[in-house]
Order: sequence, then structure tokens, then C-alpha cells
Amino acid sequence: MNAPIAPVHEPLRFAYWVPNVSGGLVVSKIEQRTDWSYDYNKQLAVLAENNGFEYALSQVRYIASYGAAYQHESTSISLALALATERLKVIAAVHPGLWQPGVLAKLVASADVMTGGRLAVNVVSGWFKDEFTKLGEPWLEHGERYRRSEEFIRYLREIWTSEHAEYSGDFYRLHDFDLRPKPVATPTRPHPEIFMGGNSTDARGMGGRVADWYFMNGNTPDGIADQVRDVSEIARVHGRSVNFGVNGFVVARDTEAEARDVLREIIDKADREAVEGFGSAVKQAGQATGDKKGMWQDSEFSDLVQYNDGFRTGLVGTPEQIAERMLEYKKRGVHLILCGFLHYLEDVEYFGRHVLPIVRELEAAELERVG
Repeated sequence: MNAPIAPVHEPLRFAYWVPNVSGGLVVSKIEQRTDWSYDYNKQLAVLAENNGFEYALSQVRYIASYGAAYQHESTSISLALALATERLKVIAAVHPGLWQPGVLAKLVASADVMTGGRLAVNVVSGWFKDEFTKLGEPWLEHGERYRRSEEFIRYLREIWTSEHAEYSGDFYRLHDFDLRPKPVATPTRPHPEIFMGGNSTDARGMGGRVADWYFMNGNTPDGIADQVRDVSEIARVHGRSVNFGVNGFVVARDTEAEARDVLREIIDKADREAVEGFGSAVKQAGQATGDKKGMWQDSEFSDLVQYNDGFRTGLVGTPEQIAERMLEYKKRGVHLILCGFLHYLEDVEYFGRHVLPIVRELEAAELERVG
């Protein structure tokens, strides 16, 4: 099968995981000079938008789990960070089943107007059963969770863009509803961008049918290309196109040896009990898929030390090595790299100063080569 066509004429975009959950981005007892507080995150957001980051993704946890004792709710901190910045686009992770979509649509529409069109949502179908059952909500089987998420997305798009919104599904219904104010609409963004992620056949199908962006866990360039092909083909059949993002944990240092030592220390100091608990939860969720292709199904212990397989993307080394690796993903059809870091303030600034300029140089050279 032919490789995906790379988006060579568009610059690679960058997002960062908002550390709005305590414990940092690795499940390790290594020192992490990062903090989940609002003041820290506000400082980080300003720094990030001035160092080449276009998006910030606020993760969502509802209960203490796997090293995350404290959590700021995703939609509220996303709005706060957008109001504290000028250009940064913020993505709030949300769970169907814990949100009524009309209520979320209203919140996001208001926040989008307040921020001049800089709100987005990441629709998370869910892997953590306890977060539903302890809140008294039903836990659906894997395929049903994705069916519900697809209806959730269709509902959001309808209510954001129609004056007499109508939707009738198995999970959600909408009758002659006119949401006002509507979100900001532009020729390139008719409504807040809708992200989703996954790996299973259910996730790929849903992504191709309804998502604007499809997030992928860390993987090799060839592993990512496989998902890009599948989702792109489904989107093509439905007369659509989808953008792609991949998760990657960035350890950029002046020498490769220094970067490798940092990665080794992260894994050596892993919180084994928390990692094994997380691994058990996500693998159980993935095993519920019909074809056993759920996220994390081939993840090893060392991969799970970073929640979304960020080490597997291989963004560890010198700025030159990391930039070259990022271009390999771009050639496979990736539009955005979702970055995690160990020491956010220092590492984000280092990224903007040393890694990003090389990425742009490589892109310019590739663009000149292909005409």
C-alpha cells in the first residue's frame, strides 16, 4: 500500500500536554520540576505560545489515580489559560457519559466567543471504569462507548452550526434548538475543532467519519503510517479529510548521551505500583475490543511509564536528532506533535530555542526539494 501523502506545504504544528494533573507526565519518582497549579500553568501557557506552541491539551481526571492525586477540571482550566494568552488554542478533554452534550456545547460556545475562537474539545471515549461507576454512571462496553462518542460529536457539530438543530440517535436527541451565541465561525474553522484519539478499529472508523483531528499514542513512524492510512481511507469514503497528531515525550539535551541518561533514570525510578495499576486498567479496557486492537495492547512496562506511550515516538536526543525524527512523522502524514516534558518551563524554552528552528530549516529544505 502506498505511503500517506505528507503535508509538506504546511508547517508542522506543536501542542503540549497541560500539567493540570499532579504527578507530572511520567509515572516516576524522578524529580519533575513541574506543578499542577493554575499559577504555574498560566506562566507555562504564556511561555509555550512564545516558543512555537499553537495548542495546549488539558487532560482530564476525576479521581485520584495512578500518581495523579489532584486534578483541575479540563474545561475550566482551558478557558483560564486561553484568557491568559493571546494566540494559544486550548483543547479540553471531555467524556461523553459524564457530560450532557448540549450543556457542554453551550459552555464551549461561550468560551469560544470570549477567546476569539480559540477553544476546542478532545472527545475521550474512556478507559477508566472507576471514574464512571464511582460517579454512579453506567460503564458501557468498548464498541458502545465509541458509538456514544460518535453521536456526541455529531450532536455538537449540529448544535454549533444549525439555527434549528435536530438530532435523533440512540444516546442523544435534539429538537429544534437554536444555540446562541454560536461559537466563532471562520472559513477554515466553522466551529470549535473536534479532536479524538484511539487505536482500535472502532476508534479509526469513528475518527474517519466525524473527527477533525485524530490523536495517536506514541508509536514508530511506520506504526503511525498504518493508522493514518486507515483513518484517511475511511474519511475519503465519507467525503471528508482528517488531520493527525501523535503523542511524543521530548527529552532534548545538548548531547545524545545526556538525553538517554535522563530517559534511563525516568524508567529506573518508575513508580512500579502505579505503572502496573495503570497498565492493568488500560489493557483490560483494550482487551474489550472485538479485535484486541485497543490502545496500549502492545505496550511494555517502560512504555507505560509515560501515559500515552510517549517514549515510543523516539523524541530523545540532541535538537538535530529530534527535529529529524519529527520530520519522519510529518512524511507519514502527521500534522501535529503533542509533546510532554519532564521539567516544563526549562524544557519548553529549550525546545523553542534549539529544536523548533531546526524543524523549520528542515521543512524549508524539503519544500524547496519538492518544488
